[in-house]
Amino acid sequence: MHEQTVWTAVDEYVTSALAPDDEALRAAQESSEKAGLPPIAVAGNQGKFLHLLARLQGARRILEIGTLGGYSTIWLARALPEDGRLVSLEYDARHAEVAGENLARAGLDRIAEIRVGAALDSLPVLAAENPEPFDLTFIDADKVNNAHYVEWALKLSRPGSVIVVDNVVRGGRVTEHDSEEPAIVGTRAAVRAVADNPRLDGTVVQTVGVKGYDGFLLARVVS
Repeated sequence: MHEQTVWTAVDEYVTSALAPDDEALRAAQESSEKAGLPPIAVAGNQGKFLHLLARLQGARRILEIGTLGGYSTIWLARALPEDGRLVSLEYDARHAEVAGENLARAGLDRIAEIRVGAALDSLPVLAAENPEPFDLTFIDADKVNNAHYVEWALKLSRPGSVIVVDNVVRGGRVTEHDSEEPAIVGTRAAVRAVADNPRLDGTVVQTVGVKGYDGFLLARVVS
């Protein structure tokens, strides 16, 4: 059996057993597809992983960079307490509109706020509001700016906060030190940003599944 077939079958089995979609999650996927959004949202078992990570972290405040249709946003927001807050930054206004509808349908629009615009423009505005530190940041946006997003996540965090950067293995191409592809350059810069910063302690975990061969960077703010 082809590797991808096996990976997909395992993901489908695990998701159906441990992270089944409910009405709100299915609607988020269906409305995103209907609106023509790219099929790049996290898989169901990955959404459950983010949810559990936020719960394990005891997160009260979550920052998400890259909303898309709000599928991962729903998983994350559901991990928050009643007085929790999630801020999600989305570049594309149409994506944000779809995500907003999905969050409202899931009953999470009181907890989750979507801000539209380039994240590197929205982040300074957010920082100027002097918000409480975010306990968890999930970065899943344009890869060329990953290192900048890590830097901003650190500024908006506290000791003990967790930062997750998705899609960092990129089919193994992260190893291509001479690559000129912006996504590879940006991803390697993010890994280096974590490695070189004494305030961060991190690692990369490779993954296989319905989305193919990839992985995520996980970092903890230590000071």
